[in-house]
Amino acid sequence: MPFRHPDRTHDLNARIDFEVRERLEEAIDFVCLEALVQRRRAQGLPAPEADNTRDRAEYEANVLAFLRLLGRDMATAADPSAPTRRPASGGNGDEQSRLLSAQVLLARTLPDYWQRFESARTRYLAEPDASGGERGGLLRRLFSRG
Repeated sequence: MPFRHPDRTHDLNARIDFEVRERLEEAIDFVCLEALVQRRRAQGLPAPEADNTRDRAEYEANVLAFLRLLGRDMATAADPSAPTRRPASGGNGDEQSRLLSAQVLLARTLPDYWQRFESARTRYLAEPDASGGERGGLLRRLFSRG
């Protein structure tokens, strides 16, 4: 449906937030899948499967870990004197949604956001435990007894 209201500011902001969120989700998806595949390959395990619940849980752990890393990295770049705007959507209490909403806001306000994202991506993929480090360590300890 086309916009008909003469003041489209609110609608434009919502559309921009949606587009930025979609771009971020795609970029994060790529990073987290790459980390999962790299880890599997390094351990000689088969590639992850979309319909496998354990693979999906490991992927979700990757997403959360990467979003936390981004949050830490971007916190140092955020200008405390800049006007703040409430993140659009994702305020339902889900940590992943909150972290993603914060990244949408930062991507819209930081001029070098995508360069910083790329730096975080490179570092995350270079870390040996990039994919579910805590879980992998726990599983390794459990299965190595024996």
